[in-house]
Amino acid sequence: MELSLEEGRTAVSLAREALEARVAGKASPSRAGLAPVFSEKRGVFVTLNLARAAGERLRGCIGFPYPVKQLAEGIGEAAAMAATEDPRFEPVSEGELRSIVVEVSVLTIPRRLNPSDRRGLPSKVEIGRDGLIVSNRFTSGLLLPQVATDFRMDATEFLSQACMKAGLTPDSWLDKEVEVDTFQADIFAEVEPSGEVRRVRLRES
Repeated sequence: MELSLEEGRTAVSLAREALEARVAGKASPSRAGLAPVFSEKRGVFVTLNLARAAGERLRGCIGFPYPVKQLAEGIGEAAAMAATEDPRFEPVSEGELRSIVVEVSVLTIPRRLNPSDRRGLPSKVEIGRDGLIVSNRFTSGLLLPQVATDFRMDATEFLSQACMKAGLTPDSWLDKEVEVDTFQADIFAEVEPSGEVRRVRLRES
């Protein structure tokens, strides 16, 4: 079920609070009186972007692909980890907080794609709607739906990039031993650091 705009604003606020608490070395504040959706188990990712004059640069992105945590808890943990535990980046510094834009993606349950002809997989992936999880027995890689639209990928390139995210060769999606799942995301983001929160639409409805 899609979150309301007010729930989305709360989701981003929870992420912002957890981010600032982790950077300050404090425990995340608890919140009472949250909407029921925040007690539901949902997959969620928190993305931190560093706002610059030339655009935004990824500063951290971590989350939980599957509904293993209550949404409020997952948001807080993902935001804190994105700030200090994303292995691609140094921990976020206190001085950067005024330049960080927070984005929260609440995920649907992933659905397995299993066409009889693997060459038909790109036709099952809808850019602007689907995110991807590519996995085998040893590794996995996830790309959020916004990655394809941000970098103007078509479905074939999106599949290839998800394979490489998993440490596999770009054409591994053709291998029947490689599993490909799709999911959708309800995305909310700050327009500017600590600013107004909007729903992110990746395509026209």
